[in-house]
Amino acid sequence: MTNTNYTELSSSDDCEKYINQFVQEFPLRSAEIGQGTVIKRALPSRHKRMIGAWCFLDHAGPAVFPQGEGLDVGPHPHIGLQTFTWMIEGTMMHTDSLGTKQLIRPHQVNLMTAGYGISHTEVAPETETHMHAAQLWIALPDDKINMAPRFDHYPELPVVSQDGVDFTVLVGEFMGVKSPVAVHTELLGVDLQAQESTRTRIGLNPKFEYGFMALEGTASINGHELTEDNMVVLEPGLERVDIEIHAHSRVLLLGGEPFESPILLWWNFVGRTQEELNVARDQWINHDERFGNIPDYEGPRLEAPAFPDKMRASK
Repeated sequence: MTNTNYTELSSSDDCEKYINQFVQEFPLRSAEIGQGTVIKRALPSRHKRMIGAWCFLDHAGPAVFPQGEGLDVGPHPHIGLQTFTWMIEGTMMHTDSLGTKQLIRPHQVNLMTAGYGISHTEVAPETETHMHAAQLWIALPDDKINMAPRFDHYPELPVVSQDGVDFTVLVGEFMGVKSPVAVHTELLGVDLQAQESTRTRIGLNPKFEYGFMALEGTASINGHELTEDNMVVLEPGLERVDIEIHAHSRVLLLGGEPFESPILLWWNFVGRTQEELNVARDQWINHDERFGNIPDYEGPRLEAPAFPDKMRASK
């Protein structure tokens, strides 16, 4: 890769060609769960497996449902990752094998570090009728993959404004403010929201790759249309990006240095070898103490599926 700065190119056409070589866009996959809750999956994709250490991204909702019919995900295990929940609308109760019980409300983050192993449930309260959230996973680096599990709740996050856009800094440092969310690699996560149509330009770390996902409405990223059905990705090398965000729209921005090691992501596990995943699967099936238990959940645990014939490493 050259170190050419696009502001030094000789014409606007050259500039556009230079920028576009770093940009790609691809469609999201959709599925329906529960009472009409639509899940749109951006990561992993055959087009892009990871963005930095971000290795999984689902956009859930917005959805409206009768009381008592919200999401109810029974006990299930995790290893080798952090689960990151950004709640936009509605509430959800997190309960885990460490004994944590935490209700997450709008504009709050739940961060569960699985490390060596943890299990948890995610259940909408009986009175809840709305859900809109982004669920992400962060792959732990090699030296942290077997760290002790923990849970952290972040009820307040910094917000900075520019050109009519409110930027909530979810992870990392952005525009001079830093999120309190504790991660273990160089990462960025920002929620962009605009009440009126506007344009803005933000600086980028040229060492980072980036991804943009529309959570509500539409936007344009360096001239590439962003809707709720696609993702726009920027490869490392750019130092700034132009964003046009339309009225009443919300965009999720993710970034990070390309991850240090290929990972294997299967079911709820992140590892480096299939043997690691085999051991974790067997331990979950056999109720090994590695994953603890959640005694006050009334219902069955999730069953581990069979392994696919061939697993693909992500990087």
